[in-house]
Amino acid sequence: MSRYIRLYIHFLQFSFSKALEFRLDFFFKIIMDIVYYSVNILFFKVIYLHTPMLGGWTESQMMIFISTYILIDAISMTVFSSNMWWLPYHINRGDLDYHLIRPVSPLFFLSLKDFSANSFVNLLMAIFIFSYSLIHYSLPFHSLDVVLLCALVLNGALLYYCCQMLMILPVFWTQSARGFMDLFYSMGIAMERPDKIFTGWRRFVFTFIIPFSLIASFPAKLFIEKFNWPTFLHLISVSLLFWILMIFIWKKGIKAYSSASS
Repeated sequence: MSRYIRLYIHFLQFSFSKALEFRLDFFFKIIMDIVYYSVNILFFKVIYLHTPMLGGWTESQMMIFISTYILIDAISMTVFSSNMWWLPYHINRGDLDYHLIRPVSPLFFLSLKDFSANSFVNLLMAIFIFSYSLIHYSLPFHSLDVVLLCALVLNGALLYYCCQMLMILPVFWTQSARGFMDLFYSMGIAMERPDKIFTGWRRFVFTFIIPFSLIASFPAKLFIEKFNWPTFLHLISVSLLFWILMIFIWKKGIKAYSSASS
């Protein structure tokens, strides 16, 4: 474990030094995420100018949900996204060979090597928005509620990573994951909407098949509404299932992988 921690520290050092070499790109990406956060917050602010409740939640309750998915998105963009972008290229070009022979887990290396330094700045802003929404929350809550919410935010980031990986891993057999990733990003907007707006088969899809509603809506629901075990166990069991499924397909993909020397 200590070896992996030391290795990740080297990843961080290299990522920050590389990001600061291209300062215009560094600051442009920060501005881009600020615009993204602003648009998402203003979208719901405008709605609450016309109604006091949305899906049974007040504005301060909705801000908990908004700040939750903004924080999960910031974690994903900072820790995983750059690595997810390059993974299909590593597989198609045979670069995966170099990672398979390293004395560390190739999944660890390929998932965490590129730490997005510019997104880290936006992660700090997302943490500020999240903290602000908690401080200005209109109803009383306990410190344990905050601890649970933070733990479920991390779980949401892990579930988002698993969903994204499951859309990328078919590249082992299809040589291109573009269609799957287009589907992922087009459906990913469901994470930015409360789960209560989905009904029927759509709700089933977004809570079981492509569980975007579980990423942010369920953590916020367990904080805003009374904690209940069925919702919590549903969230944890789906997260565990997707992790196991992702690991299984990754191992199958490694067996099917044609290296550059083959």
